[in-house]
Amino acid sequence: MDFIRGKSVLITAGTGSLGRALVDFLLNNSEPSRVVVFSRDELKQHDMKTQWPGEDRLRFFLGDIRDRDRLLLALQGVDFVIHAAALKQVDTAEYNPTEYVRTNVLGSENVIRAAMLADVAKVIALSTDKASSPANLYGATKLTADRLFVSSNHYAPAGGTRFSVVR
Repeated sequence: MDFIRGKSVLITAGTGSLGRALVDFLLNNSEPSRVVVFSRDELKQHDMKTQWPGEDRLRFFLGDIRDRDRLLLALQGVDFVIHAAALKQVDTAEYNPTEYVRTNVLGSENVIRAAMLADVAKVIALSTDKASSPANLYGATKLTADRLFVSSNHYAPAGGTRFSVVR
């Protein structure tokens, strides 16, 4: 975890179950200068603030990955992004396909573009096994997002933002 020492990390969907675990891990096992929780859930952000009272490395930024301008503001001075934000319910996706495309695909594209504009060093996008040979809309949106992240390495300038995907 030495590479995080003194660096700033932003987690999209930082109030979700994985986001909360990442915040806990980063604060307890590395020495980041700042951990930014980016999410659209103000109640969960409030709950997290009470869980870590007095933790001056922890910051909260209310926003949605669908809003590129808000992302760009949140990414100022950020070194690393862990992109965990997505709509994830397989059955709900089948009845709300537009919302899944807007969040999982277009929202991910917003993360990519904002990260490049803010000169973030590294973005790690979290994927799912359902993106491998997708059999449903959720998997298809996550596969599309995965491809966007990987292909963005061709568009980022040399020495610029690097993108990766983990499952």
